[in-house]
Amino acid sequence: MAEIVARRLVYDGWYKFWRLEVMLPDGMVVERHLLDNGQAVAVLPYDAVRRVCMLVSQPRAAVLAAGEAPLLEAIAGNLDAMAPEARIREEALEEGGLRLGPLEPVANIWPIPPVSTERVMLYLAKYSAADRVAEGGGADGEFEHISVHEVSLDALRAMALAGDLTDAKTLVLAQALLLRRPELWG
Repeated sequence: MAEIVARRLVYDGWYKFWRLEVMLPDGMVVERHLLDNGQAVAVLPYDAVRRVCMLVSQPRAAVLAAGEAPLLEAIAGNLDAMAPEARIREEALEEGGLRLGPLEPVANIWPIPPVSTERVMLYLAKYSAADRVAEGGGADGEFEHISVHEVSLDALRAMALAGDLTDAKTLVLAQALLLRRPELWG
């Protein structure tokens, strides 16, 4: 069985970055790196009546560095010591101006297990036009510059099938919606 035999903190800021020494089952010790960025939550809100879902976009350093356009993403955020359901409700209000009703758990995924400790609890949630109670855009002082997008369910399906949803959590949630709610796709 593999085990961590040494760890050194390299960076301690917004996230923690560790240099590890890992002993493999054959006794060889190799260097690995670990990004400790905590736990997170994400939700794909959808309106079955108007046949839309809500996605957001914002400047992301990795996407900018790759020279690509902002991603369409599910609403998400770090837990910050909150319960997952409470945190995603807060994020939905901050990012999308959306008050969420019942949450449907989908999965608790490892987005990038080779390097990150992060697990993301994924949810689906119905909403209606009346649940849009604010503009969204992100919390004051977090400098997120979030844009809110209501996307038709047909466009979401087309993006998922074409490989155009390149954010992993959003793709998983779109696929879950396709599988769990076939009545939405006519």
